[in-house]
Amino acid sequence: MASMLSNVIFPPPPSLIISVMSVVSLVAIAGLGISEILGKHLQYSKFWNLSSAKSSREQIKLSSRTGMLVFYVPALLSGVASFVLYPNHDPRLFLVKAALTIHFFKRTIEVLFVHKYSTSGVVLDSAILISCSYFSATSSMIYGQYLTQGFPEPKVDLKYPGVLLFLVGITRQPLPPPCSCLVENKE
Repeated sequence: MASMLSNVIFPPPPSLIISVMSVVSLVAIAGLGISEILGKHLQYSKFWNLSSAKSSREQIKLSSRTGMLVFYVPALLSGVASFVLYPNHDPRLFLVKAALTIHFFKRTIEVLFVHKYSTSGVVLDSAILISCSYFSATSSMIYGQYLTQGFPEPKVDLKYPGVLLFLVGITRQPLPPPCSCLVENKE
């Protein structure tokens, strides 16, 4: 099994930061999963009615649009900053930086111009937690890829299938509601 994995992935870089971030992420995500199972949900979903949520303390609520921007903009800025912090010509590092930056840029544009929002909003605690998760995951992926420069390439090159999958995923967004109404009326 290990030899099969070494054909398609890099070995983990010898970095204390990446090791610590991996453990912290695993523990945090496991904790969030257990909280969800126990009924303590993150309060951000359009299906979650914040006004009916019972809480022992007063919670700061953001508008849905502001909350979603808090989710995505720090990760977007991390991606943009990576082009300044790691200005090299390694194709794998460039692809990771570009994919993450494009992903969070698209999400931010959707928040600003495409999505319609419910009136329930987002609780600030949840927005900060999700934002930190996206930011740390983005930063860790870019830094981890930066550390693999100079490693021998995996025997099976998955760059091009990865680019293809990314392009399929990033372009599969359905039409915004005004455009989809136009398409439905023509049928």
